[in-house]
Amino acid sequence: MRDIQSERIKLLQSGHVPIYEPGLGDLIIKNKERLSFTLNVDEALAHAEIVFVCVDTPPTSAGDADLSRVWSVLRSLKGAAHLAAVVVKSTVPVGTGARARSVLDEAGLGHVGYASNPEFTAEGRAVSDFLNPDRVVIGASDAETARLVEELHQGVNGDVVVMDIPSAEMARMASNALLATKISFINEIANICEATGADIGNVSKAVGLDHRLGRHFLQAGIGWGGSCFPKDSEALKQLASNTGYHPQLLSAVIEVNNLQKRRAIQKLKDQLGTLEGTQIALLGLTFKPGTDDMREAPSAVLASRLLAEGAAVRCWDPLARPADVEPWTSTTRHESVLDAVTGADAAIVVTEWPQLREVTWGEARGLMRRPVLYDGRNLLGPQTMRDLGFTYLSVGRP
Repeated sequence: MRDIQSERIKLLQSGHVPIYEPGLGDLIIKNKERLSFTLNVDEALAHAEIVFVCVDTPPTSAGDADLSRVWSVLRSLKGAAHLAAVVVKSTVPVGTGARARSVLDEAGLGHVGYASNPEFTAEGRAVSDFLNPDRVVIGASDAETARLVEELHQGVNGDVVVMDIPSAEMARMASNALLATKISFINEIANICEATGADIGNVSKAVGLDHRLGRHFLQAGIGWGGSCFPKDSEALKQLASNTGYHPQLLSAVIEVNNLQKRRAIQKLKDQLGTLEGTQIALLGLTFKPGTDDMREAPSAVLASRLLAEGAAVRCWDPLARPADVEPWTSTTRHESVLDAVTGADAAIVVTEWPQLREVTWGEARGLMRRPVLYDGRNLLGPQTMRDLGFTYLSVGRP
């Protein structure tokens, strides 16, 4: 395995995982005799038959996927004539395969097969998702390349679906766009519930019991974030726009999600009058529980808006890296939830960490200057919190 970050390689060589991902460390230790980590391209390619490209594709200023790292890896393969196939796992827009084929041909690797093998793993359960996938998608340039990639997945408990390369590229983006759509949809319904007196918890349960719809991703909340949904949704929107098609539904999905975070700020203003000079506690910073990833996390939007409104921000999270919080000026990080809410005028549940259910909320109520709690994940019981003396606000619940 090859990477360009020396610190990451050093950690992996010493048996440590540079990210938080349950089960990954044990897997590396179990297979340490079969794994090697290096910064050197030639060393990584020396005995390789198949190369997997697993670099990130961050958004450009225009919203398109930045493929510069993909091209850099493909060009670095020049001279590796012994390779049998190159497989791209990175999330790339439709049409990348055709250009990748040209890059490989220019590098003298016209005989090397090419495949798109998008990943469908979720942070926090990536190991389980990889070993027990809903499907393994393989888009290949030829039957032999498809066979090689399928053979590599022997022992993985999931159906293999072989298709053309553009369809495989689109399958990844479409899957994330549909999941994002379900979340934005249920959040919009939650907002309507607030205006009509319906309870989104009951509505979600009833909708989810329909076998045609399913219960997954119907949890109303403060909005989605992370490394995939925001980037992939925006990239798919830009891909469509670049062809002259305006993706109205996808545009609305993104807009609903962006507005959902700002609704939380407005709800606090409705309760407190002004946020100028207030202390607000953010409970949870990562974009979801079970990870230390804060890419596109709702907490970043909330912190920025609160600071812009003149509030001071206090925060708590069990895994968020300190370096990710440092850019938020006037923000203090606390080791416990009780410390974070001490003296606060309001608190927002941003991430549904299970630890928040174990908090002695009666004690927390006594530590706050004003007991306003906005439960952005509908994690806690409304009546219980109100009985404890909180002004309790949630998403789509009366």
